[in-house]
Amino acid sequence: MASKIPVPADLPQQAAATSPERPWPLRLLSAKIKEYVAAMSRLWVEGEVITLQRRPGAKVQFLTLRDLEVNNSITVKIMTFLLPDSVQSGSRVVVCAKPDFYEGNGSLSLWADEIRPVGLGDILARIELLKRQLAAEGLFDPRRKLPLPFLPRKIGLICGRNTKAKEDVEVNAAGRWPAVAFSTLEVQVQGNGAVEAMLGALATLDAHPEVDDIVFARGGGIVENLLPLSDVRLIRSVAAATTPIVSAIGHEGDNPLLDFVADLRASTPTDAAKRIVPDVAEESAGIAEALGRGRRAVVARLDSAQWDLDTLRARPVLSQPHVMVEMRQDNLTTLHQWLLHHTTARLNNAAAEIDTALSQLRALSPQATLERGYSILHKHDGSVVSNATSTHSGESLRAVLASGSLGLTVTSADPAESTDPVGSAHPAGSAHPAATSADSPSTSTSQGVRRG
Repeated sequence: MASKIPVPADLPQQAAATSPERPWPLRLLSAKIKEYVAAMSRLWVEGEVITLQRRPGAKVQFLTLRDLEVNNSITVKIMTFLLPDSVQSGSRVVVCAKPDFYEGNGSLSLWADEIRPVGLGDILARIELLKRQLAAEGLFDPRRKLPLPFLPRKIGLICGRNTKAKEDVEVNAAGRWPAVAFSTLEVQVQGNGAVEAMLGALATLDAHPEVDDIVFARGGGIVENLLPLSDVRLIRSVAAATTPIVSAIGHEGDNPLLDFVADLRASTPTDAAKRIVPDVAEESAGIAEALGRGRRAVVARLDSAQWDLDTLRARPVLSQPHVMVEMRQDNLTTLHQWLLHHTTARLNNAAAEIDTALSQLRALSPQATLERGYSILHKHDGSVVSNATSTHSGESLRAVLASGSLGLTVTSADPAESTDPVGSAHPAGSAHPAATSADSPSTSTSQGVRRG
């Protein structure tokens, strides 16, 4: 930028070349500043009107414009006919102005040629845009919200000074749980500096080791007073807090962004008090009811077990165990008698069968024949004599009787007379016709046989 204000030749031509020995005069510096500011272009500036005193009849009106977030202000000059009547102290405005520097006192101001009040719709539109941006970053995601403890050790409370919201939270919470403890920080919650005050209080309570909940509480108000609760710096600090945050703003219209980023949103400070601590009466009633249910369940279980036990004891096997023994004893006696009877019958039948078989055997036995008076003749080699021709005269034979035996000697043999069906058996009362007994005291007169 070409310099329009010449610098005397005996002075440094650049500000950086000045020194204690060769300084610039103040008038030259002021002129240079004015030259630089005058070269700036027109621009739009946003701020809040904090002082405005309209001077009737004056061509120029003066107002003070302050930044919306930090404590910076500047004087704005505007022609009276360009200043809208709707602009008042406290109005949020945008100003189209050109910077101006006054050399007389070294002050910087703005010469405005247009000023527009920022309506509520514009403010809400900006908040809505910020809301969408923060939601896209995930700051409102329900998955990142922290659960509130059932019974906090201490509750952090951020509220305005001497406000009804503080009393609503503390009194209602103490009514529900008398032992509740608070760590309350009363700070500015609206207007200039409110955001910084709430940020400091939040940092203090979030670092407190015993604070388990932090409640932002304030009563209702116009939307403009709630703007600090939608400040992006406060919203990001709440999202980064490690302690669960409760938003208790008593405003039923548009919600500040704090409601969306908080871990729990309460409709009013009183509602917050009901949701951050349990009701001691309800909990006592719940415990009593649980004890009653447990007692009834135990009694029912014992009654059921007693009924089962009584049922088991009523069964004959337990109530009259001797009956079963007697029944089994009767059965055993019956079986024993049956076995004895049938065994005796079987033995008798078997004995009868044996007797029958023995009778048949005796009837067929040679011993029976011998007992009828017959005898059996044996040679000396033990063979039986069944034919007279098998013997010869003088041969010694042995006659087996029913009882005892006789020694005989053959005197003669007559085959023609051998017609006895018994063969070599003869009646014991008479000697064999061809033999003489050697053992009998008498001698047979049968032909051809003599006693040897």
